[in-house]
Amino acid sequence: MGTEPHGHAPPKASWGTAASATLHCLTGCAIGEILGLVIATWLGWTAAPSIALAVLLAFFFGYLLTLVPLRRRGLNWRTAIRLALAADTVSIIVMEIVDNGVMLAVPGAMDAALTSALFWGALALSLLVAFLVTTPINKWIIGRGKGHAVVHRYH
Repeated sequence: MGTEPHGHAPPKASWGTAASATLHCLTGCAIGEILGLVIATWLGWTAAPSIALAVLLAFFFGYLLTLVPLRRRGLNWRTAIRLALAADTVSIIVMEIVDNGVMLAVPGAMDAALTSALFWGALALSLLVAFLVTTPINKWIIGRGKGHAVVHRYH
């Protein structure tokens, strides 16, 4: 493991650190994913545009939850955006592939009504599976001084 710029060592790549980083990412992804799928389902969209909207909003909210604290710490927009991209991109990509894959794999989930247990159950399952798959990936990335390790010193 190397050190970060300015002599900051990457955080310990513990399961707790990885779970915390993944939960942070999951929060933003879940907000975007739920909002996107709710809007698309309400509008009666098919699977492809529904997923596209959900993914777009997941990235938006995922990055936003990293950007806001960085800006509050006094970082300029350019630095904050670069750090958010470095911290969250891999995690969000993995999470989005997994949770949308689960939604597509559950029969009828993408066509279920917003009031159905199938829709909400499949969505909850998809986010849980995404968390379980992404956590070990984040542990490996953080251990290399990448991913959420790049913003750790600003927390």
